[in-house]
Amino acid sequence: MNLRRNIICLLALALTVGAQAVMAKGMELDDLYRIQQVTQVAISPDGEHVAYLKQVQRNPYEDENGPAWSELHVARGADDSRAFITGKVNISAIDWLPDGSAISFLARRDGDDSRALYTIPLDGGEARRVYQHDSGIRSYSWHPDGKRFAFLGTEPRSEQRRSLDERGFNAVVHEEGLNPVRVWIGERDSGNDAEMLDLDGSASELHWSPEGDRLAMMIAPTPLIDDHMMARKPQVVDAENGDVLVSFQTEGKLGSLAWSPDGRHLAWVGSADLHDPREGRLVVGNVSSGEIRTIRGESYLGHVQSMDWLDEDTLVWLGHRGTWSELERVGIDGRGREVLIGREQPILRNMSLAANGETLAFAADRPEHPRELHVLKNGELKRWTDSNPWLAERELARQEVVTHEARDGLDLEGILIRPLQENRRGGHPLIMVIHGGPEAHISNGWNTNYSNPGQVAAARGYAVFYPNYRGSTARGVEFSKLGQADAAGAEFDDIVDAKEHLVETGLVNSDKVGITGGSYGGYASAWGATAQTEHFAASVMFVGISNTISKFGTSDIPQELMLVHSRKWPWDDWQFALERSPIYHAEKSRTPILIMHGEADTRVHVSQSMELFRTLKVQGNTPVRMVTFPGEGHGNRNATSQRDYAMRLMRWMDHFIRDGADTLPAPELNHGDRL
Repeated sequence: MNLRRNIICLLALALTVGAQAVMAKGMELDDLYRIQQVTQVAISPDGEHVAYLKQVQRNPYEDENGPAWSELHVARGADDSRAFITGKVNISAIDWLPDGSAISFLARRDGDDSRALYTIPLDGGEARRVYQHDSGIRSYSWHPDGKRFAFLGTEPRSEQRRSLDERGFNAVVHEEGLNPVRVWIGERDSGNDAEMLDLDGSASELHWSPEGDRLAMMIAPTPLIDDHMMARKPQVVDAENGDVLVSFQTEGKLGSLAWSPDGRHLAWVGSADLHDPREGRLVVGNVSSGEIRTIRGESYLGHVQSMDWLDEDTLVWLGHRGTWSELERVGIDGRGREVLIGREQPILRNMSLAANGETLAFAADRPEHPRELHVLKNGELKRWTDSNPWLAERELARQEVVTHEARDGLDLEGILIRPLQENRRGGHPLIMVIHGGPEAHISNGWNTNYSNPGQVAAARGYAVFYPNYRGSTARGVEFSKLGQADAAGAEFDDIVDAKEHLVETGLVNSDKVGITGGSYGGYASAWGATAQTEHFAASVMFVGISNTISKFGTSDIPQELMLVHSRKWPWDDWQFALERSPIYHAEKSRTPILIMHGEADTRVHVSQSMELFRTLKVQGNTPVRMVTFPGEGHGNRNATSQRDYAMRLMRWMDHFIRDGADTLPAPELNHGDRL
């Protein structure tokens, strides 16, 4: 009798497991709007609690349109998290009061005219507004006593300017009369207005010294984005009168900044030189002498992302090398290096160090999940949150690192997501997703969002490949400079070589390959549809470049374009600039191309898309469509724009690659019964 019962139970279990296997399915477009992830972490001074921000997607069919919500949560252990401020809120810039009694943040809540500074007690209670600045608070830093605070903001408009604006006298004089970002100092619970320090230039990266007598910051000559990227300098000023105590003489791009616990040094993420495409060196400056020392520099074949001080003589830094991340500690003399977290671990993104130097918190992701809260304590890295338990119901395609050789012998790598239902014969369609920059890279973590089809495409039978072509970061300065003065040259040949490698493995059908990407990836997508049209069956170009000559005249980063990309002005070689423009090769195009762009983009002006669209449409050699998004800039932030983009991207690939169509799909999308 017991034997019979056991057999029945085993059969029932087998049927249940079989049913679950049948029910399991890959990711769908709708799943993109269920994804939640941790975007910022801030560990308490004693290391016992971690405040974190959770990004929650809006439902584009039910919620008021806008960017994703950002909620405040606090965790004190694995699967032990408490919601503090949730719902339709947008919290940012979280930190702790120095005594750990409360969490501070920036938000524009009901009744606020602009983004204000708030605190909320750790032991419970309502959030309380500390200070509101007329033009909004951009970032802030607490004095060690927790009573005073410094913040960044622009000067409020004068009454006359406000009155003129209200009457429609709002003409813009470009790049003149700029309103720099100022440093202000306020006092909590005083009721007094904050006082502005009299400083030259436009400030960013503000940090109060451990003694509370000085402020460290980055200063750019103007608030122009070009100066912010290429001309900032680390600077220390007297907190009482704004006198400059030291200004470090640096070159090139700069990243985050941090005081040593004894106030004798500053550390920052710097560049090798003025032409370094991306900050990625670990640098320490002596506050007394102004002397600068590079701790991790040219020999590091990766890029430092962020750092902090374990003690007055020791730094901990987070780097990305290849397709992995790593965490190390090192002395300020460059000695005593110790690997704390190596390869094959979650991809560490956002780092926060407890004041006691013993515990670190991170936002980190894997191929299996988006960014979650992870904590490193006693040498062990543990995941503390699971923001997407529903992902267990989805079958995810296998992801792996692929290495291959370029035609000139250069070793390259990238991330491959294999088709979910891969057949033994291979011959799958492929979507190549090209990252922007080009000073960026793709790590072996979670790589699926509204503009990167990833797991959604894999569930439809596509292979998806993310190439880290020459000019990418995370492989050292020399590698990141390989694309300079050669736009659309060997760097875009690398993309074709990656495609050919995947074809040779048998996985991919050479005639069914699509290409997509945004910004510089959009440039590659336009190039793939024109100069390299024989290699691609469909292209989706997003906020991309079509004419390098007019791009220079319409972008807000002309200095950066010359110093770390072209290395010469367009007028130094007009013909070269023209020939490296997709529009120059438009007549060759036989690749159906969907062109999408935000109408408010200042980095790559929407006219770049219009030029290519108009040329291709008039020539009439290939299907072309242009879609613009009102109010969106260099990438889509609003829920409806992201949904529209994702639907059009996948429909375009399916229509021309999977279905083999040769005419345009309908201009309108089918939203079914959702509306």
